[in-house]
Amino acid sequence: MLGFIDELTSVWDFFKNTNKPIILYGMGDGADKVIREFDRLGIKPYGVMASDDFVRYQKFHGFTVKKLSDFESELDDFVIALCFASRLPDVTEHIMRVAEKHILRVSSVPVFGETVFNRDFILKNKNALSEAYSALSDDLSRKVFRDIIAFQYSGELKFLESCTTGKDEAFMVLNLGKDEVYLDLGAYNGDTIEEFLHYTGNSYGAIIAFEPNAKSFKKLSDYCSGLENVSLWQLGSYNKNTVINFNTKSGRNCAISDSGTPVQAARVDTILCGKRISYAKLDVEGAEKETFEGMENTIKLFKPKLNVAAYHRSEDIFSLILQLKELNPDYRFYLRHHPYIPHWDTNLYCV
Repeated sequence: MLGFIDELTSVWDFFKNTNKPIILYGMGDGADKVIREFDRLGIKPYGVMASDDFVRYQKFHGFTVKKLSDFESELDDFVIALCFASRLPDVTEHIMRVAEKHILRVSSVPVFGETVFNRDFILKNKNALSEAYSALSDDLSRKVFRDIIAFQYSGELKFLESCTTGKDEAFMVLNLGKDEVYLDLGAYNGDTIEEFLHYTGNSYGAIIAFEPNAKSFKKLSDYCSGLENVSLWQLGSYNKNTVINFNTKSGRNCAISDSGTPVQAARVDTILCGKRISYAKLDVEGAEKETFEGMENTIKLFKPKLNVAAYHRSEDIFSLILQLKELNPDYRFYLRHHPYIPHWDTNLYCV
């Protein structure tokens, strides 16, 4: 299954061996991680660029942040390492236009954790990768699996383009009914509850939602104020009932960290107390494994349909499949990638 990797060049080897100046595209956490890996590998970037609206010729890691046009005037040729993520159509279209003019590779670093997707990672996990691939239930899932691995390994956008599909098709797989009992873990401001209502025609049995971030929880509460049979919990989901630190970032970047704001986290099984759920969405910023450990009884007893973020950690694309297969062997597994650069919004659907 992994033989195609031998035909590709690792994105890290590409940058290590190029004789052209390397321009980092983006500022922020992703660029920080790419620079750390470049330092480890002895790769020296030439400069840093940002989209024109964000350029103030500010400093980033000692580089003056410039526009693409500045580097086009300054250099005869160069290659670009994309270091940020977006799902916004105008931004992703701009990235594709840049990639048409210049050689561009996406330096695949994980959203959480430090494990980089490279040849050593693939060789170390080849058996688990093959086992997860074999567990997938349709040809499209297997294609997405291969293309996402090829994308993370090579950084080439063509692999991401070839496996991207919209949400409608994925929700056809889920086939939600009109009386679902919905568990939303990482409910943010209510956007995925809105998505759920869209696909169920505003008909449901009950909604239970977890959101640990105080600001997001307030927005979630406001959104749900007119809905019936809704239970909201300002909690993180985890494998034990405890207090854990969450970073202070807003939005979907709120995640477990070594330091930050202490918040209560809980096992889902503890909160549900045996209550049946029929559908659950998990986007819990790298704590998916621990969350499944904390809802083991629910998964074993009720086999709820699942919609799971499978991209936060390098191993998620295979480890989450294998974990769920062990918890409930009756699941059928489907993998889909929705519009996003890089491979964020690669989701595992289980029915």
